[in-house]
Amino acid sequence: MFDAVKRRISCLFPHLDERQKRLLAAFEARELGYGGITAVKEISGLSRVTITKGIKELSDEPIEGKRIRIPGAGRPAVTTSDPSLMPHLQSVLEATTRGDPESPLLWTCLSTRTIAQYLTDKGHSVGYRTVASLEADLGYSLQSNRKVEEGKQHEDRNEQFLFINNQVKKLLKQVQPVISVDTKKKELIGNYKNNGRTLCKIKNPIKVKVHDFRDPNVPKVIPFGIYDIGKDEGFVNIGTDHDTASFAVASIRGWWKYIGRKQYPSLNNVLITADGGGSNGYRIKLWKYEIQKLANQLQVPIQVCHFPPGTSKWNKVEHKLFSFISSNWRGQPLRDYETVVQLISHTYTGSSLKVTCRLDRRKYKLGIKLTDEQRLSTNYYTPLSGWKGSKDYDARLVEERPADRLPAVLPQPGRDRRL
Repeated sequence: MFDAVKRRISCLFPHLDERQKRLLAAFEARELGYGGITAVKEISGLSRVTITKGIKELSDEPIEGKRIRIPGAGRPAVTTSDPSLMPHLQSVLEATTRGDPESPLLWTCLSTRTIAQYLTDKGHSVGYRTVASLEADLGYSLQSNRKVEEGKQHEDRNEQFLFINNQVKKLLKQVQPVISVDTKKKELIGNYKNNGRTLCKIKNPIKVKVHDFRDPNVPKVIPFGIYDIGKDEGFVNIGTDHDTASFAVASIRGWWKYIGRKQYPSLNNVLITADGGGSNGYRIKLWKYEIQKLANQLQVPIQVCHFPPGTSKWNKVEHKLFSFISSNWRGQPLRDYETVVQLISHTYTGSSLKVTCRLDRRKYKLGIKLTDEQRLSTNYYTPLSGWKGSKDYDARLVEERPADRLPAVLPQPGRDRRL
């Protein structure tokens, strides 16, 4: 139908006067129904106001004597009556867009009303709506900042991504756990505003506190997420103390205890993908030490692959788990821990995603320093990728440690309550 309307308008418009064009466009828009005015506007070039006026005229009585304007009649365009307007406007836009310090306007964001007032003061009688139309003709539009620059990139960054992708495919083919881990943004507990909107009675929104300043006495939650890439399942451990490496590995241990060991009865290897910073960063020695303890407990090697700096958005847990959690609790004040657990547990995407959430009230000390014996008891100095700048390592079992290493000084599983 759209193509037929386009053919009729293109064929008939050259033979019609202004009123006939308006009525034809109005008739076609009315026949198309919803969205018809927009469609005919794009085909004919007439404005929405003109087409709407024509629709009203279709219901009126026919006009017996009609008057057709002669060529050139009517109010001329503002750019015709004021030829210097467009160059002046373009110079203003270019100067402010480039950030020229000698520009006559020194605002960082110029509204159409501001520009119209400035041009009027300079002798150009123009309104803000005309300025908006002229800006569009010059190719300008309102745009927000876009995060595309990621800072200094390593020369082997692409090889790192290819290596991670190959390792993930390899273990998924072997039906072994491949998990993506990260810490979600900390949230304050209380009657505070939560971004987003939720359905309420008209003029009866949820009332929350005006300010949400940071207060050491206000409790907070630290959601650490584990997303199982192969099973499309999520596990979130809600911490209430500190976001440390011990807490991160305790969350992974909790995932294995409540979810993982049921999903993978034949465990031979574990692959963890994580970003390069935070409590699970590749520089954190305590993280590697705790991963080594977990590998010794499970009696399988744990392979860890870190994404290059500035690329954490590619980590699956971000857009496969955290994004849906934020969408699910939008507009809902996180008044207590139980509310957080319930909102996360009931995260629904319409797909196969399942989310399990637990509250972790344990205390995790800050500033833990490893002893020399503890550092030497780890067996993670095994590069997995063979290029400079690799952030991958494999926490193999301590029994496989070279003979020149010191004996392992690790807590026994039965004595460490967190195991």
